[in-house]
Amino acid sequence: MPHSEHEGPLIKRQKLNSVARPKSSASQQSRIFSPYRTIGLVSPTNVPFTSVPLGNTTFQVTTSIGRSLQTYDLKRGLNLVFMTRPQTPSTITATCAWKQKVFAAWGDSTEASSRGVWILQRGKKVGELELPPDLHEPIKQIVVFGSWILACGLTRIDVFKTETLEHYTTLFIMASEKGDNELTGGICTMPTYLNKIFAGRRNGWVEIWNVSTGKLIYTILPPSPDCGAVTCIQPSPALSLMAISYAGGPLVIHDVLTDKKVLEVEAGSEDAPVTSISFRTDGIGAGEDGRKEGVMATATESSGDITFWDLNKGGRIMGVLRSAHNPPTQEGVSVRGGVSKVEFLAGQPVIVTSGRDNSLKTWIFDETPFSPIPRILHTRSGHAAPVTCLQFLPSDFEGAEAGNKWLLSGGKDRSLWGWSLRRDGQSTELSQGNIRKKAKKFGILDSSTLSRGPTTTLDDLKAPEITGIACSLNRDGGMGALPGKQMLWQKSQNQKKPIDAEVSGMTGWESIVTAHKDDSYVRTWFWGRKRAGRWAFQTGDGANVSTVAMSPCGTFAIVGSVGGSIDMFNLQSGLHRQRFPSKLTPAQARQVKMQQLRQADTVVQLQARSTTGFLRGTGKHTQAVTGIVVDSMNKNVISCSLDGKVKFWEFLTGNLLDEINWAPMTGITGCRYHAANDLMAFSCDDNSIRVVDIETKQTIREFWGCQGKISDFIFSNDGRWIVASSQDAIIRVWDLPTGHLIDAIRLEKPCTALAFSATGEYLAAATEGELGVSIWNNKTLFTHVPTRQISEDSIKKISAPTASGEGGQGLLEAALEEAAPEEEENDVTTPSLDQLSTDMMTLSLVPRSRWQTLLHLDLIKQRNKPKEAPKAPEKAPFFLPSTTNASASNLEAAQAKTDQDRSQSRITRFDRNRAEQAFTSKLQVGASNGNFDDFIEHLKALPPATADLELRSLTAGDNDDSNELLHFIRAMTSRLVARRDYELTQAWMTVFLRLHFDLILESDTLMSALAEWKSHQGDEGNRLDNLVSYCGGVVTFLRSPRT
Repeated sequence: MPHSEHEGPLIKRQKLNSVARPKSSASQQSRIFSPYRTIGLVSPTNVPFTSVPLGNTTFQVTTSIGRSLQTYDLKRGLNLVFMTRPQTPSTITATCAWKQKVFAAWGDSTEASSRGVWILQRGKKVGELELPPDLHEPIKQIVVFGSWILACGLTRIDVFKTETLEHYTTLFIMASEKGDNELTGGICTMPTYLNKIFAGRRNGWVEIWNVSTGKLIYTILPPSPDCGAVTCIQPSPALSLMAISYAGGPLVIHDVLTDKKVLEVEAGSEDAPVTSISFRTDGIGAGEDGRKEGVMATATESSGDITFWDLNKGGRIMGVLRSAHNPPTQEGVSVRGGVSKVEFLAGQPVIVTSGRDNSLKTWIFDETPFSPIPRILHTRSGHAAPVTCLQFLPSDFEGAEAGNKWLLSGGKDRSLWGWSLRRDGQSTELSQGNIRKKAKKFGILDSSTLSRGPTTTLDDLKAPEITGIACSLNRDGGMGALPGKQMLWQKSQNQKKPIDAEVSGMTGWESIVTAHKDDSYVRTWFWGRKRAGRWAFQTGDGANVSTVAMSPCGTFAIVGSVGGSIDMFNLQSGLHRQRFPSKLTPAQARQVKMQQLRQADTVVQLQARSTTGFLRGTGKHTQAVTGIVVDSMNKNVISCSLDGKVKFWEFLTGNLLDEINWAPMTGITGCRYHAANDLMAFSCDDNSIRVVDIETKQTIREFWGCQGKISDFIFSNDGRWIVASSQDAIIRVWDLPTGHLIDAIRLEKPCTALAFSATGEYLAAATEGELGVSIWNNKTLFTHVPTRQISEDSIKKISAPTASGEGGQGLLEAALEEAAPEEEENDVTTPSLDQLSTDMMTLSLVPRSRWQTLLHLDLIKQRNKPKEAPKAPEKAPFFLPSTTNASASNLEAAQAKTDQDRSQSRITRFDRNRAEQAFTSKLQVGASNGNFDDFIEHLKALPPATADLELRSLTAGDNDDSNELLHFIRAMTSRLVARRDYELTQAWMTVFLRLHFDLILESDTLMSALAEWKSHQGDEGNRLDNLVSYCGGVVTFLRSPRT
């Protein structure tokens, strides 16, 4: 923060007092990172999507992602076209697309919270509905028809005019019993029924209201008293026919005009009632050949299936689209599932579905011969469960990926995703094979499977939850890696297909290896082909996998288990190559045993064991391996474990070379390696991070401060920082050279995973319980960030990145942002000082060249003196014209020059007199009051030639009061006593003695003054010599390799 009321340049000075200044009230932000955006969100909420036709060419589908909306264009393959800004103040509860606008209702379920309905167009807010002040319940549905806008709450319907957006009236649903007036089925309209709306109640009634008059016209009763609440109502393409589904399971096609039941089917059950209905409107799809109309689709939030009905001849099930979306799992609410809405596009054989698994899909009926089940057309999705691990894709050997384009993420939904930070449409989930085909083979998609109770689901056919990712692109073959069909994840011991090493050597092989929760196998993946790989490697002891790593060359995968075993596999052939420690033959085992017994005979031999190294085949970890790293030269494998030991293994032989033992002080929970500076960081269970130099095996830094378990930590791309997240919901940044905590970000929820891009542009963070991945920009690429240490008390809560990017900054925005004034805890106003301490010798700020020129001025003049007088040209050039009176002109010019020199000499003489008077007067004033500061400052400002002239002009005078030589010696002595301007004092005194040594030798007064100066000069010189020698000895001691 700049000092207030300060004139002139600011100079770094010593702090003498601690006058605290008030802190700024500006919003808190990170010093290093700025929020950018959140990726991976498509439809993560329960709010149904809304669609609208855009002319006759395409449709636009809008989904809610919390506090903003995303609009996708169907013709472009569900390409993202709009993201709404600004974000709503609270969570969006309902949406409705109408013409070019989208209505979005927001608010919390609490009565005291604020609510509103915004009108958005092309991603921007263009208006807002003014809600009545007595509205204290959330709006769960919005319907626009004709000249009316309807906002449906729990027990009321608010009516607005579309032209003026004014509130028209409120329809209150009366209750016959407590709670039966809740609108569980929502509201809808019926074509050709002017100003009429239908509302489904909890007690099974469907009420018909006239919006214009605000009166209840009629009530449709349920077919039986035990049908339960109305869960969904939807008008059919046939006039006056409406589909009504009940919580008990039945679905009724009701004739509104005659109030008679036309058709009833059991579309759901009490556990899974129908919550979404849609009718096909292109006139085909039903019947034996699919040429009749009358197709209805139903879905429920309790499963991921979509049922298609042929309503002709009493209604029948045409087909069931199994697992269109992930079903809700039995692992809890963290893994989401179920279908939130299905909708046939008007006049098209296309159905749009959205699920709670964070996905939006379109399906099309175009198979030949006719099939009642559609095929997938487009899909946009993300993780259906919180993200557990992150890693930026490294650059390959050609640097094509640039190190920051792709981000790998694994989640609790058993999926591995690759996110593109340049174009969202390129993001994709890595395939695990044809899961649906495999499910049909196992009978999982059979209709009778549901009746047998919980069995194997579609999700169970995927690999278990991913807990660790290792990647190297040096052997990745891109799209052409191992062409053709390959067996997926076959066990390396039981290979079903012969290995063709020549083909894989030419095209490349797998480049990603993942560890999985509660599983003894690690799995390989092709990044170029975006699919599962050929191998599944099992741990050496059969225990569950705890960590995984890849060699920098991309050829080997190293697997660590919870039992302490470490095994290395070849990714090209899938064969086991090494074990750490290496496996011994029977003869080697007997030899090692005999050597151990021989060494244990005497204490001396036992002590000698430590100097001879570790025995072959010994040194296995006793507890779970928590981290494995292969150095950049494939020479050593470094592993750490919960047993508190860091072990260094030889890559080729598997022998233990060295180890660091921190047991029982702490256990090691993870490690990270930075190849450029050859440093490794270890997270420990005492909430600390220790940094070790691999070359010397010494701990060089320890970072403390995390108040909870360290969930993840990483090196920055240049190895200068360590970024760590812990369970106290704080992301901390430590500076390695200084050891300071230079930045911290306090979030609302703990961060579970971190990743830093290879170019240093992005920091990716996964938050506990969130489906998206937050991306932060690194501002230090364009702005300077001080490494001043911050305290834990100064850490403030900072808003995380949003999906819409609101409040975030791009790289250029962060670079061009005006630097905010830096706030410090002890900002003080420092006085201006010329000397930090009287005990310190202070040099001047005069340039070195000035006083060095003064010392050698005579030599410089002698060197610059011309060697000979200038000569006139022998003959003028022939092309110059001759003048008759040239001699007269030359005489006049010479006379004018002489007059000018005389006048200039006169002016110069006057200036010299004034300068001499100032020099002499300041010297006399200093001698009279004993303070020579003004004289010294004046002498500093003189050029070398002028200073030399002034020193030559000093006179002895008649007495001591007029003796300028005596005053000058005393001035130099006072400066030496004050320990200021040391180098200038030496230079001036050298020139002075050179000029006036003869006069000084003749005067006893001058000799005594000079002896006093010499005494102070000797003391100060000896003191400086001792200090310099001491500092030099300390530096030599620190730099000595023996210490």
